[in-house]
Amino acid sequence: MGCIIIDLSDGGMRLRLDRGTALPAEIAVIDVAEGVAYPGVLVWQRRHEAGLRQTGAVSLRGLVPARMAGARDAWRRAGGR
Repeated sequence: MGCIIIDLSDGGMRLRLDRGTALPAEIAVIDVAEGVAYPGVLVWQRRHEAGLRQTGAVSLRGLVPARMAGARDAWRRAGGR
């Protein structure tokens, strides 16, 4: 699902979602421009906005942990190189 990172800090982020679909408890937000995935845990969601607690940051360039292979594939489909 498309989203915009509104605010990003060391511990979390606020997102603006393209639609008001309910998010799962654990997600990975992919910053296409930077080539980074931010795994996180959903803390709150109100309509088209959500707050996540980050559990790390993973570069999608080169080798990635197996658990982030789907995120890397999504980044590549979005035009990441």
